[in-house]
Amino acid sequence: MNTLVRTDALVKRFGDVTALGGVSLEIEAGECVGLLGPNGAGKTTLLTLVEGLRAPTSGTVTLFGGDPRDAASRVRLGTTPQTTALPEALKVGEVLDLVGAHYPHPADRARIVDEFGLDDLLGKQCGALSGGQQRRVAVALAFVGDPELVLLDEPTTGLDVDARRRLWDAVRARNAAGCAVVVTSHHLEEIEQFAQRVVVIDEGVVRADDTLAAIVSGVARRRVTVGGVDAAQVEWLAPDAVVTVDADSDTVTAVLADSDAFIRRLVQSDLPFSGLAVRGASLEEAFLTLTKGAV
Repeated sequence: MNTLVRTDALVKRFGDVTALGGVSLEIEAGECVGLLGPNGAGKTTLLTLVEGLRAPTSGTVTLFGGDPRDAASRVRLGTTPQTTALPEALKVGEVLDLVGAHYPHPADRARIVDEFGLDDLLGKQCGALSGGQQRRVAVALAFVGDPELVLLDEPTTGLDVDARRRLWDAVRARNAAGCAVVVTSHHLEEIEQFAQRVVVIDEGVVRADDTLAAIVSGVARRRVTVGGVDAAQVEWLAPDAVVTVDADSDTVTAVLADSDAFIRRLVQSDLPFSGLAVRGASLEEAFLTLTKGAV
């Protein structure tokens, strides 16, 4: 395998605060990796170390086999940080050309414009764009240099559903063409549809690093949805379950470890239930379990 990023016992401290407590992982060519964790888990700190924006307190990080703080190591890297900062006076087309000029072999401009839906924005000044439009441009800029690796930190912030879908289609196309992608997102359903590998970070350490399917299947919880009963009745049958009520559909959902036992008790109770459905744990349930959060 062609390793693009390697970290070994990576530690980063800010005064008395340990943001990363010894992270070791590798990112291979062509991968699509979802980086998950609660706020303050260390995700952004890890990305800034890979980008060469900060130096580690201890441990090592290499990018394309070199030091990320060396500009030569970053020429095949594209990034979109959490905060969008575009030059307000320049037009979108001018920014695309300006960024592309910094790379020895930039991507085809027309391809980037088409894939990210920027045609109607090319003549507009960046300062006149909406927040969502600026975000779309910022993500597109990460791919202008035709990079081998792109780091996307919360890329869909401020985008509506349609804009998020189009952006993910564009990112998928770049990944299918061979560009490795590492993405953080609070829209966990997006990671579930997009990533092949998931790394879960919490309190500065890696809690899980595996395929999406392995992480989801490794959480021994099931989600049972049922109608015709109320929340109190479900809680009586499954005291350890986390129970929620959907007022729109008049259904009750229980997240619990032993769905078979719950269903047996439900049938034996003679309650007039209906619409019983059981499914496996979602990525959100796996994520919250791995980070010791309450589902």
